[in-house]
Amino acid sequence: MQRRNIHNTSVAVTELGFGASVIGNLYRTTSAGDAAAAVDAAWEAGIRYFDTAPHYGLGLSERRLGAALRGRPRDEYVISSKVGRLLVPNEEPRGVDTEGFVVRDDLRRRWDFSRDGVLRFIEDTLERTGLDRLDIVYLHDPEDHWRQAAEEAMPTLAELRHQGVIGAIGAGMNQSAMLARFLRETAADVVVLAGRYTLLDQSALDDVLPAARESGMSVVAVGVFNSGLLSREWPTDGMKYDYQDAPSELVARARAIAEVCKAHGTTLPAAAIAFPTTHPSTVNVTLDMRDRAQVTQNVELQRSVVPRALWDDLRHQGLIRPDVLTPGGVQGTADRPAPGSSLRR
Repeated sequence: MQRRNIHNTSVAVTELGFGASVIGNLYRTTSAGDAAAAVDAAWEAGIRYFDTAPHYGLGLSERRLGAALRGRPRDEYVISSKVGRLLVPNEEPRGVDTEGFVVRDDLRRRWDFSRDGVLRFIEDTLERTGLDRLDIVYLHDPEDHWRQAAEEAMPTLAELRHQGVIGAIGAGMNQSAMLARFLRETAADVVVLAGRYTLLDQSALDDVLPAARESGMSVVAVGVFNSGLLSREWPTDGMKYDYQDAPSELVARARAIAEVCKAHGTTLPAAAIAFPTTHPSTVNVTLDMRDRAQVTQNVELQRSVVPRALWDDLRHQGLIRPDVLTPGGVQGTADRPAPGSSLRR
């Protein structure tokens, strides 16, 4: 699996990344055995970028990921975690976490983008994972905390990067406008763009993607299925879009895109994974993976051939924006383009 360097750093991530939120029991319980098997399968498939956060299962994701990676050559993989939600004792536990994870709520999250908070985050994450260092650290959902995140947290991360403690720094969230500000106004190397450059939403073309291209910085794409609507070959009523029931007009549009995909010999989920990589600033697509079967499925989709003509056809039919960039080449082949990034096997 090819690797792409995050701009101006020595950190190289594989084109497909392992998202570890679901092994933190997102929405339902995942057994420890399934979580370990998922990481094993990802490793066997050549995935060498793993993303986690304290928020995911109140530390469970970090603990499971660290345990699964322990013993593997440390210089062969890249791991990222996030700062912003500090885990502290919960004085009023109710038994189960209330933010979507099926775990005990002995801990709770507290927003903190201060310098001391960042340093404590990293110390706690290293303790939970059992690792000696983090390769990438992101600010996690700082939408309501711009000033402290930009003026305290990011300079602290930049200092740690300068010291060699961290390889790359950035921010991640579900909106794109503030990510553009992080690229233009702070020391960020990379941003995690969640759901805003997909087959159904290209709003990032208005802000963060131009900022990334102008500055030469990098983008990691997540949420490429928009919470599920793009995850099946044929979308059905009742599927989710951005964590809510998808409106009928979006279901209809997803079905129209699926028809075009079929005509080009590919599938909707394969095209959904390939789409963000058509932009030259995108260095990685990270997908949540719960067990071995899901890893196998995602890897097969990522390796599927998605012809360039598909994007031209979708543009012609008005199903994606006319300003979507589509470099030459096809997904899943050796001559797949990587403008603006260096490739390593």
